[in-house]
Amino acid sequence: MLRAFSTAATGMTGQQMMVDVIANNLANVNTTGYKRSQVNFQDLLYVTERDPGTEVSAGVKSPNGVEIGSGVRVASTTKVFTTGELQNTGRSLDIAISGDGFLQITMPSGETRYTRDGSLQVNANGQLVTSNGYTIEPAVSIPTDVVSITIEKDGGINVTDSSGTQSVLGPIQLVRFPNPSGLSSEGDNLLSETEASGTPTTGTPGENGFGTIQSGFLEKSNVQMVTELVNLITAQRAYEINSRAIRAGDDMLQTANNVVR
Repeated sequence: MLRAFSTAATGMTGQQMMVDVIANNLANVNTTGYKRSQVNFQDLLYVTERDPGTEVSAGVKSPNGVEIGSGVRVASTTKVFTTGELQNTGRSLDIAISGDGFLQITMPSGETRYTRDGSLQVNANGQLVTSNGYTIEPAVSIPTDVVSITIEKDGGINVTDSSGTQSVLGPIQLVRFPNPSGLSSEGDNLLSETEASGTPTTGTPGENGFGTIQSGFLEKSNVQMVTELVNLITAQRAYEINSRAIRAGDDMLQTANNVVR
């Protein structure tokens, strides 16, 4: 049977996964702090019928070989951590990280997660939490008599109480990784550490390569709709071409079967 069947089938499978990834990117175009994913492909093993440099006659060696590939596979999906557009919300507890870094989140189980979603809230206990109610780390408690809150670029939280007294809380700290693309996506705008991501480093915003805090802004998704739509068309056409390769192989076998008729 022709190798084209199995080879083209791997191409269709790979393009199907690419469409799945593109669909997820487009679905999260308005998700705060979302980072788009891209698919990385690798070719499969080759069947070598003649090695390059094989002697074809006395003293003459072939400059090329004969190799037939076995198709393609999805090697990985990589998150692209370019900074998304900053959207002005005018809300003092909304923060965007301009540059490198993640907010550190403590889950109810005690596990640590990381996020770029800076839509912070104050819970019933006065603690600064994410929109899902998870406490940021290090924990920050806002006094009940506070009437105004301002978050500085270095993560310091300036608060003013009902008597007009000002004080500084915090600061909000950031975490970064040697390989942020190695973080595992957990849903709810949360990421978790893996062996591939490396050990996290904690620091103050604006220092030692960490990004700064932009109060009153949220970081939008870095998904570019035009780019994703172009990729979608490319994947769709590649899927169609691979299906045509299977059809061509079927036509060739049909022709061979009809030779004896």
